[in-house]
Amino acid sequence: MALVQAVRALRAAGVPDAAGDARVLLAHAAGLAPDRLTLHLPDTAAAEVLARYDLLIQRRAAREPVSHLTGGRLFWGRRFIVSADVLDPRPETEVLVAQALRAPFARLLDLGTGSGAILLSLLAEQAGAVGLGVDLSGPALEVAQRNAAAFGLTDRCRFAQGSWFAPVDGQFDLIVSNPPYITEAEMADLSPEVQRYEPHLALTPGGDGLDAYRAIAAGVAVHLAPAGRVLLEIGPTQAAAVAQLLAQAGLRQIRVLSDLDGRDRVVAAQAG
Repeated sequence: MALVQAVRALRAAGVPDAAGDARVLLAHAAGLAPDRLTLHLPDTAAAEVLARYDLLIQRRAAREPVSHLTGGRLFWGRRFIVSADVLDPRPETEVLVAQALRAPFARLLDLGTGSGAILLSLLAEQAGAVGLGVDLSGPALEVAQRNAAAFGLTDRCRFAQGSWFAPVDGQFDLIVSNPPYITEAEMADLSPEVQRYEPHLALTPGGDGLDAYRAIAAGVAVHLAPAGRVLLEIGPTQAAAVAQLLAQAGLRQIRVLSDLDGRDRVVAAQAG
């Protein structure tokens, strides 16, 4: 059976969730929703489905992410288009989204927007709000624009290419970012899926991993409306350093929020 053989091949390649990935990829090859696969397992698969499936399993065995093979990743209840030009939206980032939605906002800025997962999730939940997504990568912005169109949000958001605040004018009620924060030393410990297939520009600034926060802290006060909020995703050892940078920038009510695993995940602050 193709599914059994696929699981064996993925396990031999060291894929962590071989059985789960094999099922998702079989459903994708057959054009089925993953939750419908069990109903069709007794059916005889067409030759073209088996050929597509074999190729997908070969690529997954080479540790290409499932999201790249299927073209999408779930985040905050929505399926986002992803590619090798953007980071996969991760469940940990939903901590930032949940915190952002605890208070209303009218104007939103997302620095390093990538796929647009944070920006578009927030706009979809906050009726009437408008947003700007900034990214240094043109290909990443193309992915974000495709996601905005898919969710019917193109009339409430725009995108600009550039480094942090360089292409930004005006002030915002809410500024969010999941910037590159992995240190140069930590890069070697990342999974093959991340090391080989995700854009290093979005993963690490090199060095101590804090360069993005330094840039954000340097420009945030100018672009934050009175009583405006800032929410930054961080690495689990960076809370104190990022909090200090925001304090030096004149922000107040600085707090550190944990993810479901109890790790420091988001630094929140407010305009002084």
